[in-house]
Order: sequence, then structure tokens, then C-alpha cells
Amino acid sequence: MQGSMMMRPLKISDILSYAAEIHPSGEVVSVRTEGDIHRQTYADTALRVAKLAHALKAQGLQTGDRIATLAWNGYRHLELYYAISGAGGVCHTINPRLSAEQMSYIVNHAEDTMLFVDTTFVPLVDALRGQWPSGLKVVVMTDRAHMPEGDYLCYEELLEGQPEYFDWPDFPEDTAAGLCYTSGTTGNPKGTLYTHRSTVLHAMMVALSLPKALQPGKRILPVVPLFHVNAWGLPYAAPLTGASLIFPGGALDGESLFRLMDNEKVYSAWGVPTVWLGLQGEIHKQGRMPEGLGDMVVGGSAAPASMIAFFEEDGVNVCHAWGMTEMSPIGTQGNLPVHLEHHVLSERVAIKSKQGRRVFGVDLKIVDEDGKRLAHDGKEAGELFVRGNAITAGYFNNDEANATAFDSEGWFGTGDVATIDENGYLTITDRAKDLIKSGGEWISSLDLENSVMGHPKVANCAVIAVPHPKWDERPLMIVVPSPEGKPEVGELMDMLKEHFATWQLPDDVVFVDELPMTATGKVSKLNLRKQFSDYVLPDQR
Repeated sequence: MQGSMMMRPLKISDILSYAAEIHPSGEVVSVRTEGDIHRQTYADTALRVAKLAHALKAQGLQTGDRIATLAWNGYRHLELYYAISGAGGVCHTINPRLSAEQMSYIVNHAEDTMLFVDTTFVPLVDALRGQWPSGLKVVVMTDRAHMPEGDYLCYEELLEGQPEYFDWPDFPEDTAAGLCYTSGTTGNPKGTLYTHRSTVLHAMMVALSLPKALQPGKRILPVVPLFHVNAWGLPYAAPLTGASLIFPGGALDGESLFRLMDNEKVYSAWGVPTVWLGLQGEIHKQGRMPEGLGDMVVGGSAAPASMIAFFEEDGVNVCHAWGMTEMSPIGTQGNLPVHLEHHVLSERVAIKSKQGRRVFGVDLKIVDEDGKRLAHDGKEAGELFVRGNAITAGYFNNDEANATAFDSEGWFGTGDVATIDENGYLTITDRAKDLIKSGGEWISSLDLENSVMGHPKVANCAVIAVPHPKWDERPLMIVVPSPEGKPEVGELMDMLKEHFATWQLPDDVVFVDELPMTATGKVSKLNLRKQFSDYVLPDQR
């Protein structure tokens, strides 16, 4: 027997409409590329988003059109999040840290019809525009006074004269709303296509799981970028709960972040460990924490225990979170339950160094090589699989990737090896696919290897992760020269620069006579990691 309750589609536009009515004075504070600080409320934002939606329709937006963004964290980027999806389009955020080759693939694969770009990235667009669809319209996110020369539309001019009310359409809640590509695998980047339903549910999940930060009156600094994995859901969860958003733009150095946090009385700051290591240096310099800081959410890569202890000692709660692009992205969070909050510092840090416990709506399991479920006892380690309402059911237009991404029960394989203890705490112990995670971003060792193997003086090579105090991991390339002679390191780097971003390049190259091999003729990276376990990279010598 079915129940008799109303069934209303979950829509992203309803979040902002709710915020404008219930939390109208919540703020959006933005460091702009124009050089100043901009302020507007959620009520102001709703009016501008309505104007932007009208402008998009006037430019020909059709339901399902992909509209791309290449921008820092700021109020205009937030407006695009709501206007594009609310009007029926798909907001496709592009990571500017990707290589030119990857970026061009993404724009073409997504078949973007428009691109909104911050002034910072106009030179990048100029360099790549010839590789993108000829009909792609490019809008620079600024006013007329700061417009560059060229064939560009002006963001603020698009909004001029547009109505401040938009009749947000109803459509099925499984309508596509967002698109984000991950380069964390071999081959071309893969797109995760979010729906209105998954996005709204994820916002509720985050709000439910992180109540210390997400409440009216709290001020949150998302250093985690809007251009990747939905800024961990903050563009939706913050307005939903009435928390204000303090956007840093492109000023992400420790000094700039400290000043912004101090001036704006930021309570909670969200970002990857490398950002907070930079902030630590400025805190040492200033001799104090930024005024008002009481909470941090750290994810993207493992948070060092020393960093957690540093902030915890000064009364700042550190929440270690874990997730993936394919999960919208948050899957676990590390806030301590009440009965553990008053434990001694060393015990709290030990627990918080784990990846935390699952949020509501996410299920976790670990399996052995045969797919058999393993016990959640904190001892047995296996490949981690996930499922939930905000987790992908398949990559965008990529049947080949989808064929191996899920198990027979429909769970998504994360590629991580992990343990889960009897209290639900997740600990990531390894990665199943030899990926390198540097500063919260993935680097494919196999892609680097495949590129270098094309050099005539390279007989064999392998890339492994080497620990790094700032970036967590950095790639080390080990090369076996061919009989033709040993290649110059510069030659190999020049070869790689044609296909990879600078931050994806190996930090060093080591030449050896041979690589350790397994019984099946494959390079034994396990033995390589042991061999180079004490290797010191050039910038650490």
C-alpha cells in the first residue's frame, strides 16, 4: 500500500528562494579580481540570479545545455550555480589547474555552449579558444570598465535591464543540474553529472552532518574551489542554513587568507591541507589565530596529525572529511561524538586523523579481491565501495569507464583501500590504482609513464608517490635508459609539458639499470616504494 503524501520535485532554485525569504541578511562577501571586496545578501543574490536566468534564456539557453565556468570563488560564480541549473541548464565547472590538453577535451566532450570566465583566465581562453567549438560564446565575469579586448560578452551588461523575478520552472528532480570532470584516473577525464535531487539531498546531508558551522550567523570561508566538486556542497548548504559565505577569490596565500579571515571574523574555513599549512606559517608570524576562527573542515588529501594538533591546541575544532567528485562529494566527516570531545589532545588527534564516519545517505563497504564483504573491525583492509542518493550511477557519455566502475550489486568502486572499525571510522590505507594525490589533486602515474615511454632513450619507467611535507605526495619518476644512451632530464620534462600541467610533473627523475618485476612481468611498484621509501626530493634537501 502506498502512502498519500504530496510529491514535489527537489529543485536547486528552491534553496535560494528559501534563503532569500528565511535568511535574507545572510552575506556573500567576495574578494574580486577587480581588486576590491564586494558584499551582497542572499536577498540581493536572489534578485541578481533571476536577472542572470533571463539573460541566459535571451542568449538561447535550452534545457540540458551545458554552460561552463572557469572562475575563482566569488559572488558571480555563485550566481551562475543557481541561474544555470534553475533555468534548466547544466552548470559545468572547469578546473583551471588542468593541462591545456585535458581542458580542451573536457569542453569538447561536454559540448559546452557558453563559457563564463574570470578576468584572470582570459589569456588561457585566448590560447585555447581555437581548439573549442566555434560557436562557443564566452562571457567575462566583470563590468564594462574591466573588460579585456576581444570577442567577449560582458557579464554585468547581460544583467542590465533584466527583470528581478524569474518564474522558476518545474521539471523532474532527476533533471541534470551540474557537471564536474575528474582527472583522477588513466586516460581522459571523466564527467560526473549531478541532478537537482542529488544536489539538494547532498546539501541536506552536509547541513545535518556539520551543524557547528552551518547555522545562521556563522561565517564560512570556502577555500575549496567552486570550480571543482561543488566546493564540497557549500554553495547550497550555506544558503540553506543561513550561514554567510566569505569568498577569497584568487588570493589563497597564507597572508591574504589570514587578513580576510581576521577582518571578516570567519568562524569555519574549508579547504585542503596544503592551504592550511600556508595559513599556519602566517599564524606563527602573527603570533595568534585569526579572530573568530573556531572550526576547520579539511579534506582532499590526508590531514597531517601535526596540523590537526596545531589548531586543536588553540581551540579550533578540526573536522577531517573524505569524499570524491563522484559522491557530490562528501562521504564522511570527522567531528567527534559528544563522549569523545573531552578526551586528551593526543587521543582526539589520533581519532581525527582518520577519515571520519559516514554521513547520512552514504553507505560504505570493503571487499576482498573476490568481492566478498570484509568485517568492519578496523583490521581487515579491502577495496572501498560506496552507494547513496548523491553518488554517481554512471559517468557522463562514457560507457567504457562505466563498465568497470561498479560491482555486481551496483556499488561504486572508489579505488581506495581502507579499513572501517566497529564504530564506523574509515581509514584510507592505500590506493588500488597507483594514483598520486598531491595537494588534494590526483595525478595519474600511468599517464606519466605512457608519455615518457615514447622517448627513444627510455627502455622502461615507473612513477611512484614520494611523501612530501607540504603536498602530501609528489611523483618520482624512475627511468631505465635504452641502449641508445641516457636521456637528459630536461628532454623528458619538455616531453611531459606538452600533455600535463606543471603541478602534475615529476619532482625528480632517477636513472636505474633495471626495475623490479613481478612474476607476471609487470613492474613491482610495491618493491619500488620500499626501495625509495627514504628518498628525499630536491626541494627538501
